Amino acid sequence: MDIANLVSKRSTCLRRAVGAVIVKEHRILATGYNGAPAGIRHCAEVGCLRESMNVESGQRHELCRGIHAEQNAIIQAAYHGVPIRGALLYCTNLPCAICTKMLINAGISEICYQEGYADQLSRSLLDEAGIILREVKGGSG
Repeated sequence: MDIANLVSKRSTCLRRAVGAVIVKEHRILATGYNGAPAGIRHCAEVGCLRESMNVESGQRHELCRGIHAEQNAIIQAAYHGVPIRGALLYCTNLPCAICTKMLINAGISEICYQEGYADQLSRSLLDEAGIILREVKGGSG
């Protein structure tokens, strides 16, 4: 979890810095943080549309120009041809429902998170998929 926290420091999101690390057999396979896609200006440069529209956390994800940390970790693994089925995800936040669906289909078997997230659908989907969910307080794990 300490590494996920370190990765989150690369975030370019103005609202929440999130870091994710995909691990299998005690080896780091991929990392991700939330921010704009490669080659696209970051919110720090152009402002946050969700902030200007007073959109609550966990709502209207389509208005954000950024990609979530979990999504970026999955994309990084795919980009480099690294299989992640059966791996564990360490994430500074419980994934949202969109990321949860991606993690289920990517074959992630366990999620360790540090802080909750305002998304009950996410928990419901994880329970139904049988993915182990573990809250890790403090930053180690």
